[in-house]
Amino acid sequence: MSAVNEPSFRESVELMFDRAVELMDLPDGLKEKIRVVNATYTVRFGVRLRGEVKTFTGYRSVHSEHMEPVKGGIRYAIGVNQDEVEALAALMTYKCALVETPFGGSKGGLRIDPREYEVHELEAITRRFAYELAKRDLINPSQNVPAPDMGTGEREMAWIADQYARMNTTDINAKACVTGKPIHAGGIAGRVEATGRGVQYALREFFRHPEDKAAAGLGGTLSGKRVIVQGLGNVGYHAAKFLSGEDKSVITGIIERDGALVSDAGLDVDAVRDWVGEYGGVKGYPDATFVEDGSVVLEKDCDILIPAALEGVINLSNAARIKAPLIIEAANGPVTAGADEVLRERGCVIIPDMYANAGGVTVSYFEWVKNLSHIRFGRMQRRQEEARHQLVVDELERLDKYLGDAWSMTPDFKEKYLRGADELELVRSGLDDTMRAAYQSMREVWHSRDDVKDLRTAAFIVAISRVARSYEAKGI
Repeated sequence: MSAVNEPSFRESVELMFDRAVELMDLPDGLKEKIRVVNATYTVRFGVRLRGEVKTFTGYRSVHSEHMEPVKGGIRYAIGVNQDEVEALAALMTYKCALVETPFGGSKGGLRIDPREYEVHELEAITRRFAYELAKRDLINPSQNVPAPDMGTGEREMAWIADQYARMNTTDINAKACVTGKPIHAGGIAGRVEATGRGVQYALREFFRHPEDKAAAGLGGTLSGKRVIVQGLGNVGYHAAKFLSGEDKSVITGIIERDGALVSDAGLDVDAVRDWVGEYGGVKGYPDATFVEDGSVVLEKDCDILIPAALEGVINLSNAARIKAPLIIEAANGPVTAGADEVLRERGCVIIPDMYANAGGVTVSYFEWVKNLSHIRFGRMQRRQEEARHQLVVDELERLDKYLGDAWSMTPDFKEKYLRGADELELVRSGLDDTMRAAYQSMREVWHSRDDVKDLRTAAFIVAISRVARSYEAKGI
C-alpha cells in the first residue's frame, strides 16, 4: 500500500507534468490547455442478469484532441474511478506524442470485477457499455478508438467492434473503431505481444548507449542481467519471455497476487505462466522459493526491475529499500511521484511508463491503419521482395560453383534471405524503429540539458513540445 501523504495517481501525473513545463518556454495559457482534460463522460446503465437488473458505472475520458481520433484502452476493474481514468487519458496524450502516433489521448473504464461474471454475462455488459459510448461518438474510427487494458483483451474488443458495426451498418471502416481485436476479426499479427515486446526493445535501445548504462551503474549487454518482474499478466509475461529467451537475461523473481517466486538460477517463465493458469497463483510452484509477501521481492537485489501490473507499487513506503539500479515501467504509474524523487536522488535510472509501455498503442496504430487500408501488411510486396532476393541468390550459387571449395554460402543463408517479410515481421520492425526513435528523442534532451536530470522529465518535455506545436498549428 502507498505511504501516508502519498500523492494520488492523478496528482503524480500532474506533478511530473509541472516539473517538465517549468523547464519549458510555453505561454501559461497553452500550458493549461495541454494540462486539462477536455471532457469525461460518465455512463450508468442497467443489464438484466440472474433475474434482476444490475447497474454498472463506466467512464470515457478525452484528454486532448490536438490530433484525432483520440486513442486509449478500456479497463475493467473494481477500482476504476474518474480520477484514474482522467490521469490515464493524460498519459495517453503524452505517450502518443512521444512515439509519434497520430492520436490524441483518451481512456475508458468500467467499474466491474470481470472474474465475477460468466462469459455470456460479460458479453451483455460489454455490448451495452459499447452501445452507450458509440451512440455519443465515444467509439468511432475517426473520433475515438479504444483498445484493451487491464481486465480486457481480444474477446472484449471483438464484442465492441461487432456492436459498433451493428449500429453503423454502412460504415466501411467499422473494424477500425477499436484495436486489439483477434486476427480473424480484423486484428493484426503481433498485437497481443506488443507491449511486452516494446519493453524488450526499449531495454535493448537503452543498452546500446554506454553513457546511459553508466548512469545506472550497469555495463555489458542484456545477457546475464538479473531481472525481477512484478505481474505476470500479458505485458509482464511477454517481456519476461522475450528477455529470457532471446536476450538471455535471467528472471530471478516473479511477483504475483498471492506471493512471489525467487530463484537465483532463473525461472522458466512459460512453466510459471502455465502453473498460474492452472492453480490461480504462484504458490506451490516446485522449482523456486515461494515468498508469501510478494512486495518484499521488489526490494531484492537485481539489475532490472519491471513493475508490470498496478499503479503505485513503488511508493514512499518502500522506495528507499529498492535496490534495482534500473527500473522500466511496464505498467502505467507504478512509481509514484514521491518515490520517483527518492529513487532519482539515489541514482536509480527509471525508463518511464509513457515510453516503456508504448508498444501497445504503436501496434494499435498499425492495426488501425490496416483496417482503414483494408489490406494486410506485406500482401503487395512480399513475393516481389522474394523475387529480387532470388536474383542475388542465383548469382551467389553461380559463384559458388565457379569457386568450388574456396567459398560457399553459410548454411541456412539462402532460406533466410529468400523469405520475404510477413505481417508479424513488419509489425515488429515498425515497433522496433518506433521505440528506437522515441528513446533517442528522450536521451537527446536528457544529455543535452543540464536542467534535465532524468528520462521521465525528458519524455514529458518531448511529448508536451509536440502537443504544443500541434495546437499552435491549429491557431490555438
